[in-house]
Amino acid sequence: MSFVRLHHSAFAHPVGAEDAARAFYVGVLGLVEVPKPATMDRTRGAWFRSEPDAVGGVSGIEIHAIPDPAFAPNAESHPAILVDDLDGLAERLLANGIVVEPDDRFPGHRRFHAHDPFGNRLEFLEELGPGALPPETSASTAQEAAL
Repeated sequence: MSFVRLHHSAFAHPVGAEDAARAFYVGVLGLVEVPKPATMDRTRGAWFRSEPDAVGGVSGIEIHAIPDPAFAPNAESHPAILVDDLDGLAERLLANGIVVEPDDRFPGHRRFHAHDPFGNRLEFLEELGPGALPPETSASTAQEAAL
């Protein structure tokens, strides 16, 4: 038995906040909303997915936004989402009023944390090549430029 990949990550949000979830996950992050299967409760939440990659046709990430009457944000535990343009994503988030929190403590990666509109923590990271040092222009300089 082997693990193939993480199929999806689910995030809670307040009941009735699906439109805010759509505004962030589709409007800001650029994911697409996908229909839920007929066997799932179509009246609750929304599912989002990244476009399939060019190589395997497999979606990179899938996020399920689930309404929760007892909602509390996931302020610490979080998914780490690998991206190919960390600076571009940081700029997009900053342009939409989302705080970007740079963190250079993970060797071999550039990364930052951000929160969705409900306070759920998200980590975004970009792999560096072998022996590479983080470039001068990074998510941290994008954050500083926005201040």
